[in-house]
Amino acid sequence: MMRLRSVVGGICFLVALGSGVGLARAEPEPEGSRAAESAATNAHQQARRAFFARRWAEAEASFEAVLAVPGAAWMPAAQRAEVLGYLGLCELEQGKHREAAEHLGQSLEHDAALDQALLRRFTRAFNGAVERVGRIYVAASPPDAELLVDGKPIGTGAAAHELFVEPGAYTLRARLSGYGEASQRVEVAAGLTVGAALQLARAADAPARAPDPVAARSAPAAPAAPPDAPPAAPGPWASWPGALRIAGIAVAAATVSTGAVFMLRANRLDGSLDERIDGLHRDPAWTSGACSAAPQPSACPELRRMREQRDLSGAVGTALVATGAVVGAVTAASFFVDFSWLRSTPARSGFQVVPAMAAQQVGLVAVGVW
Repeated sequence: MMRLRSVVGGICFLVALGSGVGLARAEPEPEGSRAAESAATNAHQQARRAFFARRWAEAEASFEAVLAVPGAAWMPAAQRAEVLGYLGLCELEQGKHREAAEHLGQSLEHDAALDQALLRRFTRAFNGAVERVGRIYVAASPPDAELLVDGKPIGTGAAAHELFVEPGAYTLRARLSGYGEASQRVEVAAGLTVGAALQLARAADAPARAPDPVAARSAPAAPAAPPDAPPAAPGPWASWPGALRIAGIAVAAATVSTGAVFMLRANRLDGSLDERIDGLHRDPAWTSGACSAAPQPSACPELRRMREQRDLSGAVGTALVATGAVVGAVTAASFFVDFSWLRSTPARSGFQVVPAMAAQQVGLVAVGVW
């Protein structure tokens, strides 16, 4: 099962048309809007009480009720981000990692509206949730094509979609009237991200209409092509851009994923180191300069080893992520270069870029079709 994460914006225009000379007056705020705001406020207060009492299921239902109140567009960005984040925390406490990743990710899309304490808390929870689920980016060309995952519609190919899913195998399909169906089977593991771009080929055209006899008689006969003329063969370098793009995407994805693993390990080691130091500070005999004195306490070699492992993992992870980003940028740039002069027929291509957030990194995911 999966739930689509998407961002939908709406703009409502109120247009007054009249004739002659008159004065326009503002419409009073409808009673329904005030009632919806009051209902959402009550549900929000109830949800917070349940959350801080650690009644996770009740808090989850109440936070969902806040988001489901009709006409909740009045809700400020900061409050909406807070509600989504707390909802994700409730789901994470109940082991609903996929739903938690979805809602925490939606909350972090409004990170500028969150205070620093909540931002850090939601980010840590999001990183913990995405380690337990898989993530799929999928796009299709033409953009009007309908996208389906295991037979369930998720939208059209007008934008690249991000899905949080349970680990396992999934079938991605795209279909559009007048085009052949495209499909791809993907295997998603916990903590990993895969991308897929589905290109639909146009179906065979209908038989051509019979020409007008009068026009046929008046038109000059076209010279017949030699029967033994072979079709033009593609040049020897016609396929290398696509092969290099595939290799670039694979190398970038593998490098960034490996770097993220090292950065996560560095983050865990840093947390373990802080916990170990906090525990040592509870001992009255321990001082901050204890490891600089002689003889050193027995805990000092362990602290030194943890620091070295943390620094090494962080450096390796940063280098791998930076390398993957460079390879990904070069691969993405290749989609804007026209290699059609190397081919016997121009190749159709498509390119999608979407923002993405993962543990210890924020960047762009490029999905291309060629």
